[in-house]
Amino acid sequence: MSTLHNLFDTLQTFEVGDGRRGAFYSLPRLEQAGLGPISRLPVSIRLVLESVLRNCDGRRVPESAIRSLAAWQPRAPRTEEIPFVVARIVLQDFTGVPLLVDLAAMRSAVARMGRDPRLIEPLVPVDLVVDHSVQVDVYGTSDALRRNLELEFARNRERYEFLKWGTQAFRTFRVIPPGIGIIHQVNLEYLARGVLQGPGPSEDTPLYYPDTLVGTDSHTTMINGLGIVGWGVGGIEAEAGMLGQPVYFLTPDVVGVYLTGSLPEGSTATDLALTLTQLLRRTKVVGKFVEFFGPGAAALPVVDRATIANMAPEYGATMGFFPIDEKCVEYLRATGRSEEHCRLYEAYYRAQGLWGMPQPGQVEYSQVVELDLGTVTPSVAGPKRPQDRIELPDLEREFFRALQKPVTDGGFGKSRREYGRSVTVRTSRGRRAEVGTGRVLIAAITSCTNTSNPTVMLAAGLLARKAVERGLRVPAGVKTSLAPGSRVVSEYLKRTGLQKYLNRLGFQVVGYGCTTCIGNSGPLDPAIEQALQQHDFVAAAVLSGNRNFEARIHPAIKANFLMSPPLVVAFALAGRVDIDMSCEPIGFDREGAPVFLADLWPTAEELRQALAEAVRPELFRKLYRDFSRQNPQWNEIPAPTGLVYEWSPRSTYIQEPPFFENFTLEPPGIQPLVGARVLGIFGDSVTTDHISPAGAIKKDSPAGRYLLEQGVDFADFNSYGSRRGNDRVMTRGTFANVRIKNLMLGGEEGGYTLLQPDGVKMFIYDAAMEYQRRGVPLVVIAGHEYGTGSSRDWAAKGTRLLGVRAVIARSFERIHRSNLVGMGVLPLQFPEGVSAQTLGLNGTELYDVPDLGPQLQPQQRLTLRIRRADGREETVPVQCRIDTPIEIDYYRHGGILPYVLRQLLSASTGPA
Repeated sequence: MSTLHNLFDTLQTFEVGDGRRGAFYSLPRLEQAGLGPISRLPVSIRLVLESVLRNCDGRRVPESAIRSLAAWQPRAPRTEEIPFVVARIVLQDFTGVPLLVDLAAMRSAVARMGRDPRLIEPLVPVDLVVDHSVQVDVYGTSDALRRNLELEFARNRERYEFLKWGTQAFRTFRVIPPGIGIIHQVNLEYLARGVLQGPGPSEDTPLYYPDTLVGTDSHTTMINGLGIVGWGVGGIEAEAGMLGQPVYFLTPDVVGVYLTGSLPEGSTATDLALTLTQLLRRTKVVGKFVEFFGPGAAALPVVDRATIANMAPEYGATMGFFPIDEKCVEYLRATGRSEEHCRLYEAYYRAQGLWGMPQPGQVEYSQVVELDLGTVTPSVAGPKRPQDRIELPDLEREFFRALQKPVTDGGFGKSRREYGRSVTVRTSRGRRAEVGTGRVLIAAITSCTNTSNPTVMLAAGLLARKAVERGLRVPAGVKTSLAPGSRVVSEYLKRTGLQKYLNRLGFQVVGYGCTTCIGNSGPLDPAIEQALQQHDFVAAAVLSGNRNFEARIHPAIKANFLMSPPLVVAFALAGRVDIDMSCEPIGFDREGAPVFLADLWPTAEELRQALAEAVRPELFRKLYRDFSRQNPQWNEIPAPTGLVYEWSPRSTYIQEPPFFENFTLEPPGIQPLVGARVLGIFGDSVTTDHISPAGAIKKDSPAGRYLLEQGVDFADFNSYGSRRGNDRVMTRGTFANVRIKNLMLGGEEGGYTLLQPDGVKMFIYDAAMEYQRRGVPLVVIAGHEYGTGSSRDWAAKGTRLLGVRAVIARSFERIHRSNLVGMGVLPLQFPEGVSAQTLGLNGTELYDVPDLGPQLQPQQRLTLRIRRADGREETVPVQCRIDTPIEIDYYRHGGILPYVLRQLLSASTGPA
């Protein structure tokens, strides 16, 4: 017997095909019931509304939530929260392993209380894609892929055993093993269905509903290019979603981006994505939905839409959404989905009134921004932020400017004499290499934004072919790599005969995973690293990824530029970024004649021919058929058994976290903050890369000392990312980034602070532990856009475990703000125009929030009391950035996981 509700008579049927009918919750019927002009709502809002309607149970999702969202107004105040129940969850291994650790810890806590550990079980399907663990150790050789994969398995065996335990312990948990692809591309090409099926009102009438998700990779938004609602969340929020909690968020503004025209020849989808990133950052779309519409959007293929959608975190939006139309069906067919499913997909969205790209006047948006695609020019972005777009002819001048600009203004603080300075070294391969300011030392066609797009990948191959035919070579010292986002890319590059030309230039496949873009670029040649350290050169990396924050790509490389894959090849050939490629030669051919970028750039016709023979549905069906058979190394990993994980005290990879120590059914409540010291004062645009442990572990760091004490050799340290399942390592690495600047020390780089009132300089971790011994609570003070970047849950977990009770910033990035609340850390926001600088704060003060207490309300105005070292006191109003009522509940319970665990235990009775 069906348990489906029929609120507002919305449970209807539609023609699926072949005379069959399916059930669905009808948005047109909801409009007929008088709940509002739903057909004029943004498509992204309507898809969320369908989830709210379908999951309405009067408890998690009340009827009032349907009425509120159905009556969405484009420019209304945003005070209502939406309980969004997603259909599935995707994880990558860097965030997925600690998430699984938390679930295992919850099971251990439940078992200790004498209850059934199976109480902790994902209630929606969960796919974890192992894609963040491969590193570019070996490159430029035909066996690079095999050797890097062997190293990955050797380093991560313990983590992979733990993941295999998870697959047998939890019924709805599946792992896509290493060597398959990156999470967002595998999601786009394989996991995504567009329409999902569940039990309907009768056996022969299933219920159909939209594919929706959240993911622990911020670039989950790539899926928005296929008309699927989904975005990145921290692992903390994802865990709650897995355990049956809705994802709560404030009703968003929706910014419509009206696209007209078409891309001119010579401009790529990457150039468009960088242009939109700059435009939308300036538009201030942080925390908003962005929805593209108009004839320009309709003309873009899904692969171009996905490139743009993937950059949503870089322009700050929750989503970069493209509505559903015939281009979506074309993509589903091209990637091997069945014809039956494609017909169902189109029939469902037509029945919902959601078919077709909106045109002007059809939908109400909070704001409309326009872009003529014909104005997009070849571009790069950098040297430190993805929104800092530079038109290609201006790169040489802009690099020269950045070189001299003060560090506090985002520059490098060098004199003019630094420009062009270099030395010659002999590499371990016996070649002479130029190392210097402006020299390209890393050139990576890396997976994130671009490798799902055959057009730009084939363009890279075509450019490589022309370069090889002219006799051009990549200079020694440039670390080249190709890390496709899925094996499909390798297949079509081989099929078209282009991979061999990329190989000739050193762009052999090094792995299928997130490599250079997340800091897994691997070591540079020792002689090159030594030269960089000795001379403090501002050397460069060029990559086709999505992020280029300081110290992210490689700690020794200061200038990092994002660009399309063909431009990565071009800059690798040039060997430098201080070049104007519109008029300077990239190199010289065998006869000594200059070769310009225009000589190598593929024509539109060449691209069309390559595309015609490249992508076939059977490729996708073959490569996504049977992962285990295609991955013998994964099959050899043993799988521990049991419902409760057996923690090993000797493990340096997996440890039971302290989040559920001394756990009780009674929440701790909300207490005033009194007598806090500041752990660090930071400026604007502090990223989660600055906060969260990432990249290599230094031997003399707190984390390095810990590993040495545990008997781990320096050669086996691996990366912070690989050790995210061990809170002992991760807490020691929080705020330990070599480029973070604590203004308490005058902006000195590195993870240091001054212990107060002593005034002694020490590592942030060591100071935090001393404060804990003294019983002193901590705060962090920061500028604008605190927590920008990836959805790194350890940026919030580590902050909490260091003893930080509150972060006081000028503004927060969306995901990190919610992660702080999810870990029981209070986000507070200074009023406009107020900052650590205007208040003259130096870290010697004591801080109180005296009116913090049980009656706390969302976005309440609170008082920050500052007690200075000379005895003076002053108060500053601050806004509580706990934005919704459910977040108040999370904070009262000490975080989202204790809240969920108490809910589950309260709803369940009886022992195991």
